[in-house]
Amino acid sequence: MFFQYHPDTDMLYLKLVPKVSTESEEVAPGVVLDFDERNQVIGIEIEDASTFIDLSRLEVSALPIVNLMLSKEMA
Repeated sequence: MFFQYHPDTDMLYLKLVPKVSTESEEVAPGVVLDFDERNQVIGIEIEDASTFIDLSRLEVSALPIVNLMLSKEMA
């Protein structure tokens, strides 16, 4: 799973699996689901993310994480 925040557009993207999106659907205002060719959800886009989510904190609980990578994209 991959979380990516775009501060210039205030968009948070959660890539659930490394597949190509073939279709998208807005399921709530500002929330778009990306689907693969088998109609499985592969990503979640949240527009105006900072108005809904505290982006200064990420808490992970009870996940079987083997490898955790933190990175900050340099502009």
